[in-house]
Amino acid sequence: MFKKILIANRGEIAVRIIRACRELGIRSVAVYSTADRKSLHAQIADEAVCIGPPATKDSYLNISAVIQAALNTGAEAIHPGFGFLSENADFARLCEKSGIVFIGPSYKSIEMLGDKAAAKETMADAGVPVIPGSKGAVKSIDEAKEIARRCGYPVLVKASAGGGGRGIRRVDSENELEAQIIMAQQEAKNFFGDDTVYIEKFLVNPHHVEIQIMADKQGNVIYLGERDCSMQRRNQKILEECPSPIVSPELRKRMGEAAVTSARQCGYYNAGTIEFLVDENRDFYFMEMNTRIQVEHPITEEVTGFDLVKAQIEVAYGKPLSVKQEDIQLRGHAIECRINAENPSQNFRPSPGTIDALYVPGGPGIRIDGAVYQGYTITPYYDSMISKLIVHASDRNEAIMKMRWALSEFIVSGVDTNIDFQLEIIKRPEFISGNYDNGFLTRYMESKK
Repeated sequence: MFKKILIANRGEIAVRIIRACRELGIRSVAVYSTADRKSLHAQIADEAVCIGPPATKDSYLNISAVIQAALNTGAEAIHPGFGFLSENADFARLCEKSGIVFIGPSYKSIEMLGDKAAAKETMADAGVPVIPGSKGAVKSIDEAKEIARRCGYPVLVKASAGGGGRGIRRVDSENELEAQIIMAQQEAKNFFGDDTVYIEKFLVNPHHVEIQIMADKQGNVIYLGERDCSMQRRNQKILEECPSPIVSPELRKRMGEAAVTSARQCGYYNAGTIEFLVDENRDFYFMEMNTRIQVEHPITEEVTGFDLVKAQIEVAYGKPLSVKQEDIQLRGHAIECRINAENPSQNFRPSPGTIDALYVPGGPGIRIDGAVYQGYTITPYYDSMISKLIVHASDRNEAIMKMRWALSEFIVSGVDTNIDFQLEIIKRPEFISGNYDNGFLTRYMESKK
């Protein structure tokens, strides 16, 4: 097994990976910016290296600084977590050239799947259902108009290199199309350095359901159930649950097998997530594949009992998967709420500042993945996540009740949070019944105005 791993990330996911390393007897190296000097991940790792000033381009996105830190500390592998460099094919390629193992898929898989339009083509060729739309990136406004007419409005204009809800525009009529394409291209260029876009049919109020897969370098691929991520605001996930309230065992099997086919088609190994949209007829369509560990991975771990982060490390080292598909059983129900430092009543404005007091809930079936502590200062440089609150119970109703009291006990003072907003959502009859979709939160927020 690896003796030392560098974690090219920060916050709760860096802490999560450090803990996995400890369980495997591996020394960990944290990297941090000057703004994160007092961060938890930098304090609990076996070693910590400052890689630059607060701006992400000068620190967590600084490929040469991260690689040099690994070489200087003798780290044999780098775990990128999620975000930052986790889906950067150039970074994965440079790790390989430097003799460092990238804990993730090959750079070739990242390249193939990182371009959303090209990934869609690959999946269609593999026989996986895809959302109707352009075959690859659109090359002109005239081509875009023709594709949109064929699909029927509304359509979505989406950045080929997109992620995290960036570079997506809904278009309801042809006279809006050109302007929305230009705006999507500009946003894509700013965030991803790539202004290519593609078009797909907009499915009205579907569910966003994703399948977690794990694959080893020996060609074994398994799926670990699904997560329902339909509770979204501006394409950003707020709350997730596993399993999905709308997925039957038969649908789960079909989606899981399609996900496995997707991975095999790409020669994929390590953790990955295939995201689908499921319509009112329970037909599902490939949307994209995330070639990394997901923010919401803990709910899959809770329901399957399978440690995804430790498996990532073992697979990267060359070990075969320790379980087969028939070993994966879903037990109970799990829900995750993302606790952010933001003010929902002020359009979710970020709320940087110092945490004066902190009390987190505990007890059976309660998990906190976080990286904050009393006296910790949340800076304005990075995302506003405080922690992830995860509950696991024997069934969905019990999980909902457990999340209600866990949110009620969660105390953070000194910064604004979305805890009360999450409690509001979890009490809504639409959520309790499972009768919600991608558009629910938008409709709900509009109704409150």
